[in-house]
Amino acid sequence: MDKVIVYLDDPAYARQHMAGGDVPTHWVLVACAPRMTHRISKWVSHSARENWRARWADKLFDQMVPALRARGDAVTPVLARGPLPELTRTLMAEHGAVRVLDVRRPRDRDDRGAAGPVPGTLLGLGAVLLLAVE
Repeated sequence: MDKVIVYLDDPAYARQHMAGGDVPTHWVLVACAPRMTHRISKWVSHSARENWRARWADKLFDQMVPALRARGDAVTPVLARGPLPELTRTLMAEHGAVRVLDVRRPRDRDDRGAAGPVPGTLLGLGAVLLLAVE
């Protein structure tokens, strides 16, 4: 049986990138909950954050696990609670030599939540500044 560790945070996006083959697969689904901002984490207790992560992961697994099991695959759900490199080493030690697939949705925003600048916009702004200087 083929084993695959999959990091995911959005079921719809993950389904698009997880191809099921003819070989039965053991999926180790690792739910990567969205990060809470510093402002939120100041006012919410650690146990409340952990409860929210657990509920979030349960919803994600409810959307992913039944479809994978319906096609005959084995599924092991895991909630990421720390740095992914350490978790990957732990899971690889537990499951042996496996493939690792990262199907988390790409982030379009920076860590502060602001939309990142578009390169064309930067070029246009640079041209305007250059004309203003001349």
